[in-house]
Amino acid sequence: MAPELPKRALLAITSYHGPFYPNGDNTGLFYTEALHPYRVLTEAGFVVDLASETGKYGVDPHSIDDAFMSKDDTATYSDKNSEFSQKLAALHKASDLNPEDYGLFFASAGHATLFDYPTATSLIAIAESVWARGGVVSAVCHGPAILPSIRDAATGKSIISGKSVTGFTDKGEGQMGLMDVIHKFKLVPISQGARDAGAIYREPEGPFDDYTITDGRVVTGTNPASAHSTAVKAVEAFNLL
Repeated sequence: MAPELPKRALLAITSYHGPFYPNGDNTGLFYTEALHPYRVLTEAGFVVDLASETGKYGVDPHSIDDAFMSKDDTATYSDKNSEFSQKLAALHKASDLNPEDYGLFFASAGHATLFDYPTATSLIAIAESVWARGGVVSAVCHGPAILPSIRDAATGKSIISGKSVTGFTDKGEGQMGLMDVIHKFKLVPISQGARDAGAIYREPEGPFDDYTITDGRVVTGTNPASAHSTAVKAVEAFNLL
C-alpha cells in the first residue's frame, strides 16, 4: 500500500429520495448496501465516513423488507443509538469533506442512485482524488451509476474504460418489473452506462447471485447479496496496493 494513502473510506449514499416504484413508493438508499460494506470496512480497520451529495438521504422502504434484512440488520436499523445509525444521522455533505483524506471510495446503492450519482460532482471529485492517488474505487448494485462520470486525469476517460465491471442487471430489472419505470424517468441502466463508458459489462448467471469483479483498483458487485463480498474484495484490493 502506498504510504500516502490513508486507511479511511468514503461510503457514498444517494441523496435522491423520491417517486419511482409503480405503486407510488419512493426510492432511496438500499439500506443493507451501505450497512454491510460499513461493517466490512470498519472490521478491516478503516475509518469510515458517510456522505451524500446534499447531506441528506432517505431509505428505500423496499430495502428494509424481511426478504433483504437479517435479524442483525433489523436490530441495527431499529437501534437509533447503533454506530451505523448515528453515522447516518450525522451524514456529511460531500462538498464539506477533504478528498485527500480518503484512500478508498465505496458507492452504496438503491435505484435512487440512477437519479443523482451521474451528476454528483462532489462525490465524483472525492472518487477522482482517490483514483488519482492510487486508491480503490468500488461500487455495488446500482452504485456503479457513478463510475462513468469518474474520470482518469491522465486519459480524460472514465476510470472503467477498458475494465470489466458488473452491477445490477437488465434481467434483474425485468424480473422486478422496473425496466419500464427506468425508461419512463429517462434513467440509464447500469449495463448501458458501463458500456457507454467503454467498460466490459459482465453479469452472473442469476441476477440475484452473489457476484463481484475486481479489475485492478476497480471493484464492483451486482446486487444486495453482493454488498458484503464487494466490500471484502475492495479491502483486498486496497491491501495489495
